[in-house]
Amino acid sequence: MAGPVRQPIDLQSLERWIDTNTPEIKTPLDLKQFGFGQSNPTYQITSPDGARYVVRKKPPGTLLSKTAHRVDREYRIISALGDTDVPVPKCYGLCEDDSVIGTPFYIMDFLDGRFITEPHFPAQSAEERHEMWRAAVTTLAKFHRVNYSAVGLSDFGKHSSFYDRQISTFSRLSRAQASVTDVETGVPVGDIPHFDEILDFFSNKEKQPKDRSSLIHGDYKIDNLVFHKTEPRVIGILDWEMATIGHPLSDFVNLTGPWTWAGRDQNGQIRPQLEFDPSVTPGLPSLDQVIKWYVDTSGYNVRQDLDWGNAFGGLRSSIIIQGIAARVALRQASGLTAKAYAKLLTPTGLWTWEQVKKLTDKPAQDAGNKAKL
Repeated sequence: MAGPVRQPIDLQSLERWIDTNTPEIKTPLDLKQFGFGQSNPTYQITSPDGARYVVRKKPPGTLLSKTAHRVDREYRIISALGDTDVPVPKCYGLCEDDSVIGTPFYIMDFLDGRFITEPHFPAQSAEERHEMWRAAVTTLAKFHRVNYSAVGLSDFGKHSSFYDRQISTFSRLSRAQASVTDVETGVPVGDIPHFDEILDFFSNKEKQPKDRSSLIHGDYKIDNLVFHKTEPRVIGILDWEMATIGHPLSDFVNLTGPWTWAGRDQNGQIRPQLEFDPSVTPGLPSLDQVIKWYVDTSGYNVRQDLDWGNAFGGLRSSIIIQGIAARVALRQASGLTAKAYAKLLTPTGLWTWEQVKKLTDKPAQDAGNKAKL
């Protein structure tokens, strides 16, 4: 998984910092870079005794968002969850001194497990496929059950109005991203299709789900999980840069995207992933089964909010893709697939607009339903 270093860092300076601050990690180090991670460059370091660790650093250059790329927040939440039943890697240290390797970074354990890139688990048996999905869902539900005050994270985000705050943030961020021009061609990234109408719909309080709060990951999906090498269980959750306190619906929508919006046809148009048709991949749970696992473990009846959440997930995906497109334009993107993602901006925005039009014709949730859970 780790290969040649595309974004060099001062390895000797890193080794000096490690010798002083985390002496349990032995030097000198071998350095490689992972191909995943669209925003925060991620490296593998290996000590002379063969022990492997991961370095996550803030990207260089002028950044569009003040809230993204916060490796200090990643470090804080991973450390806080270390004593809970949520599986996370061990953290060794956080460095906020730019003079060491150019930007802030932290070091955590390398988890020696299975990294699954396809959510239909093509290499697994039907039985294991089913159980690995159960593990992914129940791990998310356990995470949402964590009392953020009890683990010292009560100030990790605001405790209410998550979606209203998201709308405000998305509006500002999208305007900035849309205006970014390519450093070579001068062509702007451009707006998300029907962006103003989409924002108007989601701002309608009568259409929104009941407000609630929990810790949320922000990008919870199968390829951000590490599974045990031989057992169908999660041993670690990765990529915490968007974690905060928010509405748990957002994480559930992200995880269950393959049943609704995570597929693409040859033209980049959104659809359910073909592999998630019950007749195509034996052992995959139905969306109803996934909802039941989540509700039974978390206590939150996510079903009543799912259509709205999926549509909002489309908006969120559009914003993320637009951000990747902006980083590609500025030559700041670190992932190998960044250019391919950037091309999905228009079809993702159009899909979101279609969902909004369908929901516009639905009656608002009545107060009784909102008060139940």
